[in-house]
Amino acid sequence: MSKFSRKSLIVASLAAVVTIPAAAHIERTEPLQSLRQSFFAIVGMTFGPMGDMVKGEIEWNDEQFAAWADDLASVSKVSVERGFAPGSDKGKTRAKPAIWENSDDFAQKLANFRSEAAALAVAASSGDKAAKIEQFKQTGGTCKACHDNYKSRGYLY
Repeated sequence: MSKFSRKSLIVASLAAVVTIPAAAHIERTEPLQSLRQSFFAIVGMTFGPMGDMVKGEIEWNDEQFAAWADDLASVSKVSVERGFAPGSDKGKTRAKPAIWENSDDFAQKLANFRSEAAALAVAASSGDKAAKIEQFKQTGGTCKACHDNYKSRGYLY
């Protein structure tokens, strides 16, 4: 196999690995709900392992923590707001109706999350483990603030 063909095969394989799972989650009848659920799944899968590290459930690793913090800061910039368009409160969702009733408060909580996620990425690149953990907690507080008011434990139909 030529070097060019091998590279092409690798690139195509990587593209499929990235594209297929993302496309597979889209529910065609409820694309906005799928956008929201995908966004928050990525946030959780990025933030969760950091929490495991903070709690000592997995070994502390400065480089991995910083990489996850960078990922979280990047993901937080995705415009998930478009997933909360009018009428998207129906269907399979955990989003409480209060999001649409208090859209300014929800937007502020989302802005707080983005700000704290960016601060976490900065703290994570420092050599101060205590600062990293404190900022992790601050960032988690912004998640909780939104969950308390706007996320249902179960799916609403």
